[in-house]
Amino acid sequence: MSPSDLAIVAALIFAWATVSARLERWDVTAPITFVLAGLVLTHGPLAPLSVVPPPELVKALAEATLVLVLFTDASRVGLRDLRTDLAPCLRLLTIGLPLTIALGTLLALALVGKAGIWLALLVGAALAPTDAALGSAMMDNPAVPARIRRIINVESGLNDGIATPFVTVALAGVISGGHAAGHGAAKALAELALGVLIGVAVGGAGSFLVKTARSRGWVAGSFAGSAVLALAVCAYASALALHGNGFIAAFTGGIAYGAVAGKRDEQLIPFVEETSALLSLMVWLAFGAVAIVPAFKDLSWEIVLYAVLSLTVIRMVPVAIALAGARLGRTTTAFIGWFGPRGLASVVFALLALEEAGPAAESAVAVISVTVLLSVLAHGASADPLARRYGPAMARALDATGSPAIAPMAERRLIRAHHRRLQACGPALARQACAGTRCSGRRAKVTEIRPECRALSVSAPPPARA
Repeated sequence: MSPSDLAIVAALIFAWATVSARLERWDVTAPITFVLAGLVLTHGPLAPLSVVPPPELVKALAEATLVLVLFTDASRVGLRDLRTDLAPCLRLLTIGLPLTIALGTLLALALVGKAGIWLALLVGAALAPTDAALGSAMMDNPAVPARIRRIINVESGLNDGIATPFVTVALAGVISGGHAAGHGAAKALAELALGVLIGVAVGGAGSFLVKTARSRGWVAGSFAGSAVLALAVCAYASALALHGNGFIAAFTGGIAYGAVAGKRDEQLIPFVEETSALLSLMVWLAFGAVAIVPAFKDLSWEIVLYAVLSLTVIRMVPVAIALAGARLGRTTTAFIGWFGPRGLASVVFALLALEEAGPAAESAVAVISVTVLLSVLAHGASADPLARRYGPAMARALDATGSPAIAPMAERRLIRAHHRRLQACGPALARQACAGTRCSGRRAKVTEIRPECRALSVSAPPPARA
């Protein structure tokens, strides 16, 4: 990347950072902005600037982002969160996710003519993880019960790590070109097992050392977050050095870190999250630069149909099966099924497939790209209206079944600034929160505040991941 390219990218990130809150009030999110920017800088009127990321940079960027996302998501979703709503989370992860991958693979075989079994598995597995940040207007809306937001958040935090082995095996089969594919898949499985062991060892031991050092005052405050960032990279690199799977090592390392760390040490995670936030902006930029135009060149009605089915049938039917008998109600089950946006993890998987498998993976990358674009638009536009429409009904249904209340979720980065704006609205917050509408930042005089709204003026609604 030339100095001029670097200057343009840095200026774009600076511009977004300065007006991001204003744009997000109009549902102009970071993924939309940077995908369009990548497209315009490479194929639009600004194409003469030649801002085209080299393949090796795209691969390194995608890998670094995935490592940090896997580690932070896994460390944030601790064992305490799983105990709170263990049954629905396990149902979604152990029943819903495998069914989603299987159904996505079967439909990819049927609709995408060029897809063999490995390409079909790549499509099904890469589009199975969800990204709750793309529905952040819903995740920030206090009208939606905290329990539902937590279930969606926990599922989103763990399913990308669980889907990674399937993507790894599929890529091994695609790269082998169908010759000795079984050998490639077996090797990938062995690497996955080794990655699990290395990740648990590095994450658990590192968390214990950080916890001990902080309790004894050995760690300078300005470097505590850097230690956790280095731990995520160490888990990934150690697995690669020992011929294991680095991504699984980062994911299991995050789980081990979160299990060992106390509340005080969990406060170090935002440093890693903010670093991955910066990298994620560049990933969306690279996605717009290298994946969108090829996807539309190969666009067909089969790809469009698959994208629509991926966001509806392929996601919602497995969720309905997984949550059958969970006493959440049909409205809540459909709500959870719809809010499974495809986001950063799917984009990273697509970029890795494009760089590692080359032309052999182009048809799969086209399907993934179109599905992600459709998800960004559909879930971004529907998050707030559906939250306002169905949030109160879900709350009444959960109260009727005697569902236990839960503590507010921990603050997360990589999300909209909506919850910060809520606190700036003063009394208007209570009135608008009860009505289920989003806060515009304007102050208003309220003469009567319902009791259940008073807590909202001092606490922010739980956010989502990116």
